[in-house]
Amino acid sequence: MDCKVRLCTKGATLHLSTSESARALVPEIRVARDQNREPSSWDDALELAADRFSEAIRTYGPDSVAFYISGQLLTEDYYVFNKLAKGLIGTNNIDTNSRLCMSSAVAAYKATLGADAPPACYEDIDSASCIFIAGANPAYAHPILFRRIEDARSRNPDLKVIVVDPRRTDTAQGADLFLPIQPGTDVVLFNAMLHVMLWENLIDLDYISAHTHGFEALKETVRDYSPGMAAGICGIEEKDIVTAARWFAKSDATLSMFCQGLNQSVAGVDKNAALINLHLATGQIGRPGCGPFSLTGQPNAMGGREVGGMANLLSAHRSLDNPEHRAEVARLWGVQDVPANPGLTAVEMFDAVSKGEIQALWIVCTNPAQSMPDLARVREGLKNVPFLVVQDAFRQTDTTRYADVLLPATTWGEKEGTVTNSERRITHVQAAVSGPGESRADWEIAVDFARRLASRLGQDATRLFPYGCAEDIFSEHRESTRGRDLDITGIDYHLLDTHGPQQWPMPEGASQGRTRLYEHGRFAYPDGRARFVNVSYRPTAESIDARYPLHLNTGRLRDHWHGMSRTGNVAQLYNHVDSPMLSMHPGDMMRRDLVDGDIVRISSRRGNVVAMVRAADDVLPTQVFFPMHWGSQHMNSAGINALTLTACDPVSMQPELKHAAIRLDKLVLPWHLVMMRRGRDSVALMQALQPFLSRFDYATCGLFGRDQGMVVFRAAHSTVPEPGLIDALDNLLQLTEDTPCLSYRDLRKGISKRVVVENNRVTGVRLIGETAASEWLREAMTREDFPEEVRRWALAPVSFPPDGSQGRGRIVCNCLNVSETEIRDQVQSGADLGKMQKTLKCGTECGSCLPEIKKILETYATCASR
Repeated sequence: MDCKVRLCTKGATLHLSTSESARALVPEIRVARDQNREPSSWDDALELAADRFSEAIRTYGPDSVAFYISGQLLTEDYYVFNKLAKGLIGTNNIDTNSRLCMSSAVAAYKATLGADAPPACYEDIDSASCIFIAGANPAYAHPILFRRIEDARSRNPDLKVIVVDPRRTDTAQGADLFLPIQPGTDVVLFNAMLHVMLWENLIDLDYISAHTHGFEALKETVRDYSPGMAAGICGIEEKDIVTAARWFAKSDATLSMFCQGLNQSVAGVDKNAALINLHLATGQIGRPGCGPFSLTGQPNAMGGREVGGMANLLSAHRSLDNPEHRAEVARLWGVQDVPANPGLTAVEMFDAVSKGEIQALWIVCTNPAQSMPDLARVREGLKNVPFLVVQDAFRQTDTTRYADVLLPATTWGEKEGTVTNSERRITHVQAAVSGPGESRADWEIAVDFARRLASRLGQDATRLFPYGCAEDIFSEHRESTRGRDLDITGIDYHLLDTHGPQQWPMPEGASQGRTRLYEHGRFAYPDGRARFVNVSYRPTAESIDARYPLHLNTGRLRDHWHGMSRTGNVAQLYNHVDSPMLSMHPGDMMRRDLVDGDIVRISSRRGNVVAMVRAADDVLPTQVFFPMHWGSQHMNSAGINALTLTACDPVSMQPELKHAAIRLDKLVLPWHLVMMRRGRDSVALMQALQPFLSRFDYATCGLFGRDQGMVVFRAAHSTVPEPGLIDALDNLLQLTEDTPCLSYRDLRKGISKRVVVENNRVTGVRLIGETAASEWLREAMTREDFPEEVRRWALAPVSFPPDGSQGRGRIVCNCLNVSETEIRDQVQSGADLGKMQKTLKCGTECGSCLPEIKKILETYATCASR
């Protein structure tokens, strides 16, 4: 086994993301809604918060307050907030952004296997004979795991990989079988596969009889899901459905992996359950190399589930609707009871905020003003909620602008606690550096607030929150798991430090945790039998029609994460994709008279986004793709969730963030602007530019380069903006004519070029009217000398770059700064992947770029053979 430590581009640049320019450094208070926040002491901020929360609780009751927390918290942070809400205040109004990513998987595991416990592990990748990936793009979203899949394939050429996805992602490009289904038709596919298995006698009747219930009812349902019928609904070949079923069932060991493509749907639980049904029907579970393996969308979504940090859960996988479970937790916490009334889940919570039903809201380590669906409604609620506390490490997210109190928190690498990964493995995280300014650990902030609030509510704060360190909290959490399915009473910080991360369950006295679950066919239901869930197809919440004729698919990019509050501060993470872009099938673009770089308005029934469009061969006709990462910090709209809808799975209450019906309108914006500046604090400059984004019909703001990099501002407008706007931008970026610059202006054509030269380097560019040379100039700004051709171009009446000049193109390998042009040059000289890796070193670090490099190689080989 290759033991090389690997980090994806996001992990490898973690240290670059903590620029103090982006951080919340001191508490801030807004005295009145029409005023800006001002710095304050911790005492003043927490006293104000305790006053406002206690006032709301006394006046309107415990359910008038709510907490919205995050899968990016450590488990100890999660535990304290859960106890604060349910144990001290007496409300179950605490939910998490994990509701947006993993709750459908949770509900499906519980419905089929009896507990929220992913049964497989990473080692199973090495033993699998077939890997079935559905609704996930691990090449981008879980790149280190994907490297492990590639390693397994290199060792076992017979390993089959099946990928199910509406889009030909980097993961799909390397599959042995790709099933490009229509959005939302996963249940049809899985039921049709089971139909084939039944027809061809590929199921394991002995396993079904000995270890499950409910198969007869499901069998009757799937009789109607013939491959022919399914092919018509899913939009794929009938023979491919048959092949997928045979490979899945006949494999010695089939491992499935799934993520948001299944989860973020109004039928998310059904999709997950239908896939788990296939494992139960074939006995592909509980053995090395097989089982249903959900890939978590956040670093500690598992830890949050373990401590019950959601509106319907209690600590250690207890259910809120179970009176015995509530009594057990009440005894553990030393409180009279835990409230029985269901709490508000994420979408419900922000609906209640919008309706004025929540008087005080506390948001921790998440950015709902960008990540929730139907953002216009969410933002209106955040604007009007009587009292809002935001606790975050980063000061300028879309959510912090609404905060009455902003509390600065430490982040990963600055605090201590534990996290649990997708394979149930707990890791002890220790601080590598101190947090900046006056930032505090999230659990410390919660405990300090809880003690102040407890004194106002007449409760014993010391008894409820006796913690002096993170391990005190872990010890209480550990005790809550005793005798439960996730028993971790055999784990403590010392063990984790001396023996490394451990999987649960690991009860007291065990020498190690359990690698995989259900090895003997005994499941977590009281009778030990798993349940087949009888599911039928339900379409997406919103269908395309004549007014909204396109399917919108949302998802992740390779080098950015969630709302970019962290990765958006790292210049090199923009080098692969530098701005938000709508990907569209070339035929659909041609029918709409669109070409690459055109600006379009993307509209749904809820809102609109303005962005550039590009042709992409990875999307099917009538479908488009837009990344989830950009919000109003980086473009002149709220981001793609302005278009998504709040319809939820009725069981998991997870919203359908993956799909919406949309239309496009081409915008004619003849006035164009590009401004670039390096040599200063790029993150601070980018933040200073954000108020200008809304002043244009189209605008984006980001970074580029390495290290400090440069800030890049692009805009387009229907008319020439007022002169004062451009003057303000010039002054902010120090691109005025007072700077040492080369300048050319043609008033008749509306063209202006300004190139700032300092210390024999290009440090600034401002282009108005014609911006065709912007990428060439951006490349010149990364150099440590002054290219003479820039001088000639800057003073000449031309707009396009000089003939023969060629920029490096997109950076494909971010780790080693290798560009698309350099890779293509190597390919054209006859280099294969191995030679390229020796000369350019691309793909030899995290490997995230390997699928794209292989695609370039395949494209060249195809062209050369014609």
